[in-house]
This record gives sequence, structure tokens and C-alpha cells, in this order.
Amino acid sequence: MRVAAYLRVSTSDQSVDNQLPAIEQLVKDRGWELAEVYAEHESAWRSGHQYELKHLLDDLRSGKHKYDYVVVWSLDRLTREGIAKIFDLMHSFKTCGCQVISVKEPWTETSGIMTDLLYAVSAWVAEFESSRRSERIQAGIKRKTEREGYRPGRQKGAKDRGKRDRTGYLLRYAKKKRTPVGASK
Repeated sequence: MRVAAYLRVSTSDQSVDNQLPAIEQLVKDRGWELAEVYAEHESAWRSGHQYELKHLLDDLRSGKHKYDYVVVWSLDRLTREGIAKIFDLMHSFKTCGCQVISVKEPWTETSGIMTDLLYAVSAWVAEFESSRRSERIQAGIKRKTEREGYRPGRQKGAKDRGKRDRTGYLLRYAKKKRTPVGASK
């Protein structure tokens, strides 16, 4: 059996290192082959930001890769957007002939109407948990703003010069400005 692993953390400050060993152990215990690992550092709250998940689904749909299973550490690693989104994802994987298995939710290996109910409950819990966390953060920022005069975001007069020279178009533009006319690039 060929298996793909999908790992996700919410920010670049976090690491997928906690998820991978559990997935590798499950795959090893079953005697399967871990063919590919798709890992990303993006929030599962907003659609369109999970590029590795899109890449995995595109690979499956195009036939570029064929996996029997996609193993995740937990279903909330796939999405926190609610019930409709989790059912949409499960349908997409199923259409490609691939089953999603979760290390933390072993019931994902079963089928039937009870499984659909558990998917719905898990998706609702993930969405609710994420929403509550956002509410707590916003309340904390509001409290700090009102009591301490805290101003969220970039402080007045702050410059961001270091970052601008590091990436994409601005990096190429900065290099062009520094390269004398007629010099090799």
C-alpha cells in the first residue's frame, strides 16, 4: 500500500516534527510504504492558503501519484472550516480512490453512517475551537489596548527595510539598483 502523509502547522514558527513520527509509526506498523510527505506551515482556517493540500489533491486528480491512503495526525490538520468543508475534502479523496486515516481519530478507518456523524462532530469541534481561540485573542488585544494604550500592528514610524531586500520582486529590484551598468549579473 502506498501512503502519503499530510502535515500542517499554523505558522512558520511551529514545526511538524511532532506529527511525523506518529504517522511514520502507523505506516510502519501496517507494513505500508510512505511514498510522499506533504508538509506546510499555513492556517487551516482560511481557504486557499493550504498549498500543499492543494498540491496533494492535484497530484491525485491528475494521476501523477496514486496513493491508497493519506495519513494525517488529526483531522483538524486538514481544515477548521466546518462540516461542509470536511465532507468536501473526504469526497475529493474518495473520488481519487484514496482514504484519509487519522492517527488521533482511529474511527476514520471504518465506514458507514456513524463515521459520517463522527466526521461532522470532529469538524464542528475544530471550527468551534478555532473560533473561540480567535475570540480570546481579540478580547486580549482589546483589553490591552483599553488599559495600557497598546497599539497593535506596526508602531508609528517603524521601518521594515531588512525584509524588503530579502524576497521576490524587491530583491531583484534591489540587485538591479546595485549592479553597475554593463557589469555582469
